[in-house]
Amino acid sequence: MSAIAMSAYRAVRGLDRVVVAMAVIVLLIASLSADQAVESIVFTVNALLDIAIFLLLSIGVAAYAKASGADRLIAKAFSGRTGTMIVAASLMGALSPFCSCGVIPLIAALLAMGVPLPAVMAFWLASPIMDPTMFVLTAGTLGVSFALYKTLAAIAIGLIGGFGMAALMGSGWFSTPLRPNIGDGGCAGSAVRGTAAPVWRFWTEAPRRETFRRTGLQTTLFLGKWLALAFLLESLMLAYLPAELVASTLGGGWPSVLAATFVGVPAYLNGYAALPLVGGLIEQGMAPAAGMAFLLAGGVTSIPAAIAVYALARPPVFLAYLTFALLGSLFLGALFGVVA
Repeated sequence: MSAIAMSAYRAVRGLDRVVVAMAVIVLLIASLSADQAVESIVFTVNALLDIAIFLLLSIGVAAYAKASGADRLIAKAFSGRTGTMIVAASLMGALSPFCSCGVIPLIAALLAMGVPLPAVMAFWLASPIMDPTMFVLTAGTLGVSFALYKTLAAIAIGLIGGFGMAALMGSGWFSTPLRPNIGDGGCAGSAVRGTAAPVWRFWTEAPRRETFRRTGLQTTLFLGKWLALAFLLESLMLAYLPAELVASTLGGGWPSVLAATFVGVPAYLNGYAALPLVGGLIEQGMAPAAGMAFLLAGGVTSIPAAIAVYALARPPVFLAYLTFALLGSLFLGALFGVVA
């Protein structure tokens, strides 16, 4: 390989994949229809402006939680009786501000420290579905009632998995949940081990102010790029996806909820990116219950999340994780169609 080619290869490898994907998509659209490329860019910019207030609020919540040390409160969810731990872990999983990169090492840390698997499973299932940032953005894109139900559904799926795992513990298949040579560590391990109380007035300390700034910037870049990609894809979906196809496939009833639950496994991009996509599908005729099932199942069982779980947990634990997630998403998605 020539020096020029090697330099180009290294430059491409250093680029953010989401940004590269957006650039490639825009270039492909422009090669087919310049007008559609302009419309997609305008749509993306306007959609980001419409959700800006919610985006800024969610970034502030994430940065404040990190700078103040409030994320350490998760440790208090894992003490006491098994039933109490499961309930507390489900609540903390749905409400805690942990980043997605911290879930897997956090789970490894909890299990390595001897936290009972039922409580860990409850947190494991609830955490990817909802957090304060996700709640704010869900309310902004799909409505407050949708966000509230999704929060309750996250807690419910955590409870289903936690108490379901507690019932299965006597089988002996789950006595050693982690794969060999998997211990604690990663970006969330210290949050479990830490015992210091949160410093709510974090701005009084320079290191915490720097943490707030750095976390705010990282969260802005992360959310910004994923939401931009999502809105770009939504513009194409609205332009090219026939509403009749969506309505006939995911328009209502148990079949649509079942289809959305399993489609969410390979099709789910990212928790934040999925929100505007589901909003667009609902506008095209997708049943809200199917949209709910898609978000619930995809958040827990998407291919990237499943791969990470499989790398961490032994096969029986992995299969239990998938089973609880899919059954819970299917049931709660269908229930949303009844109560909404």
